[in-house]
Amino acid sequence: MKMIHKHNFFSTVCEIYTLLVLGKLLLEYIAQGIWENYQGNLLIMFVLSLASTFVLSQYYRFQKYPLSVVIVVQYLVLVGAVMLFTWVSGFYEPLHENGYRDMFLSFSIPYAIGVAVYYVAMFHEIKKVNRALQEMKDKKPARQKGDKI
Repeated sequence: MKMIHKHNFFSTVCEIYTLLVLGKLLLEYIAQGIWENYQGNLLIMFVLSLASTFVLSQYYRFQKYPLSVVIVVQYLVLVGAVMLFTWVSGFYEPLHENGYRDMFLSFSIPYAIGVAVYYVAMFHEIKKVNRALQEMKDKKPARQKGDKI
């Protein structure tokens, strides 16, 4: 187990919370033998979070392309997957007449907020690392006696 400190406290809480919620869903299903709508909704939210995080984590593979293109393609892939999932789920359970719109909005709004936060934080971190590298470059070591020129 990793040591908990101020830099990973929130992510550790999120990991523990996720495991507890997933465990609760599983235990409820085992104990009660019933799968309720809220259990399915929580599981779908977890799967969508997992997919979104995976797609965002692949940014490093596409750095040679403009950021705006990468963001749009990532979004289209994910929203396409959400719409495909909605379409397939329609074979098992009747969809509300606004089901596609509701899934689109329920995914797109949190995803847009998450992407904005993610990329702003990522570029802030990159600027911080670049500043540290520049400071290291600027602090050239003094030449020692006997160094070759």
